[in-house]
Amino acid sequence: MNNKTLLSIVFLILVFSCKNKAPLRISSESFSEKELAQCASENCPEITINYLQILGDEAISTPINTTINEFIISSLYIGDPEQEPQASTITESAKDFIKMYNTHSAEFPDMATAYFAEINVSKLYQSTQLVSLEMRNYLFTGGAHGYGSVIFKNFDLETGEQLSIADLVKNIDAFTDFAEQKFRTQFEIPQTGSINATGFWFEDDTFFLPPSIGVTNQHIIIRYNQYDIASYAAGPIEFKISRDEASDYLNY
Repeated sequence: MNNKTLLSIVFLILVFSCKNKAPLRISSESFSEKELAQCASENCPEITINYLQILGDEAISTPINTTINEFIISSLYIGDPEQEPQASTITESAKDFIKMYNTHSAEFPDMATAYFAEINVSKLYQSTQLVSLEMRNYLFTGGAHGYGSVIFKNFDLETGEQLSIADLVKNIDAFTDFAEQKFRTQFEIPQTGSINATGFWFEDDTFFLPPSIGVTNQHIIIRYNQYDIASYAAGPIEFKISRDEASDYLNY
């Protein structure tokens, strides 16, 4: 086989591979209780869901979409906290949410306020290597107030793999120390001494990162949900670090 023939074969393989690797696209989706037939004839709690689905290469899109769907399903689950949700689709989880509402309404007919759920999954940042998603939920199921939270999910766009903070940064211990310095400055806590000096609730008086961090074009977002490091009344605690300042610590 001569060199020209070999080069032609290699070229054809590359062209064929490129043609068969579908480019990733992001589709905006929504769901509400109005899509359920039962809600045309019965009183249903309000359910508002806006989310994304990744389209294209299934090896990459499937694990990302699965994570999004699992977040929505778990957000709507108000059953036994010791058990996992049985629903496997958003529609099923919405029906289960309504079923629990009806059960509670029957047990407590004087409930003053109906349940509702708001869930949003949006894109914070996308590059050729990384997509960062913000996932928000807020549910009211009776009581003095509802409860909401925000988490971030980051994915490698070459593999579809979900990335931990340790994957996003080069040295987790060094980044944690760097973030603590920024946190102390942001919230006017002396750089030495107790991290809880101004009233935070860090366990063992030791700074820690939340389970996930968000990535935007300009910032790294570090957010603690209500009760994580302060009272409910204090609200979520969030601060941002410039990506320029953090660049030495980042892998992406």
